[in-house]
Amino acid sequence: MKLAKIVALLGVLAMTGVLVFGFMFGDFASDGAKLLSNPWGIVSMVDLYVGFILFSGWIIYRENSLPRSIFWVILMMVLGFFTGALYTLIALQSSHGDWRLFFMGAKAYLDEG
Repeated sequence: MKLAKIVALLGVLAMTGVLVFGFMFGDFASDGAKLLSNPWGIVSMVDLYVGFILFSGWIIYRENSLPRSIFWVILMMVLGFFTGALYTLIALQSSHGDWRLFFMGAKAYLDEG
């Protein structure tokens, strides 16, 4: 689990860096228009959002609170895998080394009473 925490933390740091870079030096509207005018740019965006939706499915499954699920999914759609890495890091930290708890959240031991 230590390796997973390191990878998630590196993901948060890397995404923080590139998001700051993009917001400081990029033009979202102009750059986005260029991206979406390219067929491979469209492929990349569809690929990215399929990943966002699948990851959001895990968040929704894992969370007990609908408002909290909605909050995380909105962040996922806006900030991308910065949110995914942060959510993963928090889930790893709060699972205390228990992989079942990490993947399933509070549902992990629901059936066992």
